[in-house]
Amino acid sequence: MKKILAGLVVVIMVLYFAINKQESNTLVIYSALEQYRNDDLKAHLAEKFPDLNVQIMYMPTAKVAAKIQTEKEHSDADIVLGVETGYMEKMKDSLADVTEYSHLDYIDGMLPEHGKYLIWESYGGGFAVNMEILKKYGLEEPKTYEDLLKPEFKNKISIQNPKSSSTGYNFYLNLRNIWGEKKTLEYFDKLNDNVKQYSESGSGPVKLLIQGECAVGTALTYQVVTEINNGNPLKMIYPESGSPYSLDGVSVVKGKDDKGDVRDVFEYLVNEYLVYDKDHYNPGKILKGQKSEMENYPEDIKYADMTGIDDLGLKDELLGKWKY
Repeated sequence: MKKILAGLVVVIMVLYFAINKQESNTLVIYSALEQYRNDDLKAHLAEKFPDLNVQIMYMPTAKVAAKIQTEKEHSDADIVLGVETGYMEKMKDSLADVTEYSHLDYIDGMLPEHGKYLIWESYGGGFAVNMEILKKYGLEEPKTYEDLLKPEFKNKISIQNPKSSSTGYNFYLNLRNIWGEKKTLEYFDKLNDNVKQYSESGSGPVKLLIQGECAVGTALTYQVVTEINNGNPLKMIYPESGSPYSLDGVSVVKGKDDKGDVRDVFEYLVNEYLVYDKDHYNPGKILKGQKSEMENYPEDIKYADMTGIDDLGLKDELLGKWKY
């Protein structure tokens, strides 16, 4: 009897939430962006739409895709934000056509032809170094991937684990595209001797650099530049093959686009707030004529070969061969 009553309570709570959400001005965004960016977005939405109760729920990109694919139009989410394009492709049948919402001029070929999502950002990376640590140990700045194998970098490098970090996977995939799978796996076997820590998150190596625990780390450009602007002694270096990168997107859950509030918020997101986000957080270039307002952000970055970045089958195959 107790189990039955407990089950009824859960059902009632779910129904209450669903009814309350329909009758109230609540709008839900599933976001894979960093929490500080979600907090800023929520503040802007509260100011722009004071009569709306906008809830931004942080969720890893793969989990967003799994939930939307399962729940479809019955999802609590109205909008999904900051989800890697590979996962956007995976759940595209559960997304509305958002082609007509954007008034911005994207770089040619940046948007998917099917129109089920818009690009939110491009995030690329390279080698980040702590200049004080390099000086302390008399180390030269690494210029190539092979430089990271030098014995003087033993226990002084941090990279992301590609199984948990999309940043780590970007570097892994790029090397596979350059060298082939066999040489890439052999390279990481050698690099392992110099790695002090495999980070679970994309920002992990940057934190270790700031703490002075490592000399070199693979990192995203906008995260490193942010820390440089905060006064930390970091420098960004790009390998000759270019900056590994990936894209993420934003869309409306299919069936939720018939709500006026959802349409209004989404149009604001992809036309006004997107530009603000590029100016203040991640200036990675996605728009024609886009100029970075972020101090010290490098211009004319050469980007790497990221063929297969949206191929989740390839991703599963490569991650299955990762040892560390």
